[in-house]
Amino acid sequence: MSSNSSFPEVLQLCYENVNGSCVKTPYSPGPRVILYAVFGFGAALAVFGNLLVIVSILHFKQLHSPTNFLISSLACADFLVGVTVMPFSMVRSVESCWYFGRSFCTFHTCCDIAFCYSSLFHLCFISIDRYIAVTDPLVYPTKFTVNVSMMCISISWILPLVYNGAVFYTGANDDGLEELSRVINCIGGCQPIINQFWILVDFLLFFIPTIVMIILYSSIFLVAWKQAKMIESISSKAEGFSGTSRPKATKRERKAAKTLGITVIAFLVTWLPFMIDSFFDSFLGYITPSYMYEILCWVGYYNSSLNPLIYAIFYSWFRRAIKLIITGSVLKDNSSTINLFSK
Repeated sequence: MSSNSSFPEVLQLCYENVNGSCVKTPYSPGPRVILYAVFGFGAALAVFGNLLVIVSILHFKQLHSPTNFLISSLACADFLVGVTVMPFSMVRSVESCWYFGRSFCTFHTCCDIAFCYSSLFHLCFISIDRYIAVTDPLVYPTKFTVNVSMMCISISWILPLVYNGAVFYTGANDDGLEELSRVINCIGGCQPIINQFWILVDFLLFFIPTIVMIILYSSIFLVAWKQAKMIESISSKAEGFSGTSRPKATKRERKAAKTLGITVIAFLVTWLPFMIDSFFDSFLGYITPSYMYEILCWVGYYNSSLNPLIYAIFYSWFRRAIKLIITGSVLKDNSSTINLFSK
C-alpha cells in the first residue's frame, strides 16, 4: 500500500481558477501570527510615534525652529510609510500574495520608494543645517531661516514624488524587461522591476546624499570635539573668577548634532543592505529569493519606527511633550507656550 507522501502536493494559488495566478506559499498558523504581530507593531509604532513627533513640534511654539520643522516633515514621511506602505506590505509578506490590485501595486511602489528618498533628502538637509549651526553658530540664524527650511522641505517632497511617479506611471522602470516583469509579477504579485539605467539613477540618488552626510557629520564631530575642548578650557578659567558655567546653547547644538547623527546612521544601516542588493540584483537578473527581498524591505521599513525612539531616548523635550500630549495637557489654554527645556 502506498503512503500519503506518494501523492503530489497540490499547489496553492493566490487566485484559484485564475490563469496566470502566482503560487501561494503561506506560513503555518504559528509563524503567521508571530509575523503579523512583529510587522503590525512596526507599523503601529511608525504611525503613532511619528504622529507624536509631528504634534509636539507643531503644537509647542518653543519648538518652532528651522531644524525642528525639517524633523517634523521627516516624521511625516515616516508616518506615511506606516499608513500607506507597511500594512499592505505586511499582508504581501505573510500571505506571499498581493490582493490589492495592479493599480494599487504601482501606487504602493511609488509611495514606498518616494518616501524612502524623501527621508534621505530630509536627513541630508538636516545635516547641512547642523553643520552650519555647529561650525558657524554666529551667522547660523541668518543663513538657515524658516524660509530656507521650507524650501528644503519642498525639495525633499517634490523631487522624490515627481521622479518616482514619472518612472513608474510611464512604465519606464521595466523598459526592456517586460517579459521578466510578467513572470515575476504574476496575478497576485507585486515586486518592482527596475532596469539597469534607472537602478543606476536610484543608486546615485541614494549614495550622493549619503556621501554628503558622511562628510558633513565627520566635520561636525571634529569641530564639536575641538569646541568642547576649547569651551572646557575657557569655562574652567572663567569659573575660577566669576563662577560662570559653560554656555548651554552651544552644548544643546552639539547634542542635537549627535542625536541627528545617530538618526542618519540608523537610516543607512537599515536601508543600505536593500539598496546594495537592488543594485546588484538588477544586473544579475533578479535572483534574490522572495523571502530575502521581504526581509530587506522590512529592515528598511523599520527605520520609520526607529526615529521616534531615538528622539525619546536623547531628547528630554520630546519626552516632556509626549507626557503632555498623553495626559491631555495640550488641550488646556496656553499649553503651546509651555517651556519644554526647563528642568
